[in-house]
Amino acid sequence: MSERRPAPTVGQVVLGKRLQELREAAGLGREEAARVLRVAAATVRRMETAEVSLKIPYVQVLLETYGVPEDEAAAFVELAEEANQPGWWQRFHDVLPDWFSLYVSLEGAARIIRSYEPHFVPGLLQTEEYARAVLEAGTIGQTGPETIERHVSLRMARQRLLERPDPPHLWVIMDETVLRRPVSSRAEVMRDQLDKLLEFAGRDRVTLQIAEFASGPHPGTYAPFTLFRFAEPELPDMVYTEYLTGALYLDSRKEVAAHLEVLDHMSTVAASAERTKKILREHREDF
Repeated sequence: MSERRPAPTVGQVVLGKRLQELREAAGLGREEAARVLRVAAATVRRMETAEVSLKIPYVQVLLETYGVPEDEAAAFVELAEEANQPGWWQRFHDVLPDWFSLYVSLEGAARIIRSYEPHFVPGLLQTEEYARAVLEAGTIGQTGPETIERHVSLRMARQRLLERPDPPHLWVIMDETVLRRPVSSRAEVMRDQLDKLLEFAGRDRVTLQIAEFASGPHPGTYAPFTLFRFAEPELPDMVYTEYLTGALYLDSRKEVAAHLEVLDHMSTVAASAERTKKILREHREDF
């Protein structure tokens, strides 16, 4: 069987879906593909769903079985080898839960990241001190100072994607609660965080909106979630939402469409990007 990996890369997700499409186009079931490889059908399923790495000898046999032309198969194998390379985040495997590793991979590959955050400033926009205060409050469970510092380092490393020459478009809707919830007794923590939000609000590829209390209830009040859109046509939009001990990754058209509709509705109800800057400046004056 293929070796289990800590978490799939986006490349593995894309190529796994492509393998499934090629199998179905060839009119073969997973059991038939498994017989060709002399493995259990579950192995084929795990490759297609990116639960395991793409074992190159298996990929080569499957592509031949599916009737993929030699030149296309060679290109596919090259992409699979690249996809199997561990992401930079794997060096944080000691503190990065398996269920969040895929999120970091999707985040780094997305062209558009849209999210709703009802509780805290999103990790991509946090200052070190804000992140440390949130983590010390117990948002990741009971843990020691060293582990907290590893988590802070991971969040800061994730933010490098916003400094790339061609960064993704980050579009965040934050509930007003985020601005009013104190995360530290030190006023400078929130003051510096508001300064950072104002700095990012001025960037071309960052859109920030505040869902004000005065606008009343809205359909996104259930939980935080993020929608990823990719440049690769093979990879559909995906939605991430988490709960206390894990997370869900949704890619069915119906579920993604529902979340996209909510984001679109919320963006019309929330304060505009320009008004949001004014709101941030007003809160900044309180500190």
